[in-house]
Amino acid sequence: MTNTENFAILLDKLIEKNCSFALWSMPGSQTPEILLTDKNDLIYPAEFSKLNGQEGFVFAPYQISNETPLVLLKPGTYKKGIEEILTIAPSLLEQGEARDKGPEQHRIIEKEAYIKNIEQTIEEIKNSKLAKAIVSRLIPKERKSESLGKLYLQLFQQTPNAFVYLVNLPQAGTWMGATPEVLLKAEAKTVETVSLAGTQNRRADSDYSWHTKEIEEQAFVSRYLLDVFYRFNIYPYTTQGPETLESGKVAHLFTSFRFSAKKLAHKLGDFVAELHPTPAVCGYPKAKAAKFIQKIEQHNRRYYTGYLGPWRMNDSVRLFVNLRCMEITPDRYILYSGGGITARSVPEEEWEETIKKADTLLSAIDAVQHT
Repeated sequence: MTNTENFAILLDKLIEKNCSFALWSMPGSQTPEILLTDKNDLIYPAEFSKLNGQEGFVFAPYQISNETPLVLLKPGTYKKGIEEILTIAPSLLEQGEARDKGPEQHRIIEKEAYIKNIEQTIEEIKNSKLAKAIVSRLIPKERKSESLGKLYLQLFQQTPNAFVYLVNLPQAGTWMGATPEVLLKAEAKTVETVSLAGTQNRRADSDYSWHTKEIEEQAFVSRYLLDVFYRFNIYPYTTQGPETLESGKVAHLFTSFRFSAKKLAHKLGDFVAELHPTPAVCGYPKAKAAKFIQKIEQHNRRYYTGYLGPWRMNDSVRLFVNLRCMEITPDRYILYSGGGITARSVPEEEWEETIKKADTLLSAIDAVQHT
């Protein structure tokens, strides 16, 4: 049996035993990393800003609540690379606590209802000061007897430019995803954040042209980031972009912003709390968009459009926005997908965009279910 096959089996055993862990690989890396911890080393900060001074792996929801807490896995058993990860012995790990599932919140809507939501959003934008809102929906997919370990490897293989992850946590549940969007990257001397928005089908020739709608959508995010920089007295900074980022089956517009890490030496948690949620996942102006989303969406976003990643592990921070993700239940996958709505949006095209974005995960599931 190969190391890859043994790796998939190990992941399945960790989930079967309900161990608390986060598994991930960085964009462009062929090296998975894992952090295992016991229940005593799981902490639940009450606010995003409470991450100041902490260390570990963060799994953050769209909004903190009793049902969707902010979770930090404190440093426990950390392994890097498949060979090293295979030294973990599941038989020596204690059985994890059963998850308190709480009320069912997976409200699935059909095409007609989603298009009506988009039409209502466009109407709101035309008749108010709301400029952009992200409207999402849930896409169910039947789960059969396939290995989640093999599914992770399939996703890892087909989306090399994404942050590919699998987490299993008692309060949050089991989630998997492949997100292209950096929220924050902090090394020893430099901090980087990214403005990413606008979507089109990935092209084989990588020859992209962008319409006004996507350019405007991405500009809202960039403008918001500069507002946050102003509030934290961040200058000077350098920018690169807008450029095209290919991820999975789609491509996006993005601009990166870099500045000195000294500016946020003791305030990184506060800065992240101010950044999240960005207009890329909420809308613009943020307060108006958040209020509108609460009214228009009939499901709980849970950890979709939250953020996750290593926090001050190995002297760096690498946080990613939780897009192209799914929650895994015993009998099905719940995929989360949405799009940025502006006055120029076409409802039918927005429906198609949610399908395109979900295809990254759906194609991985199909590949594993048919092997």
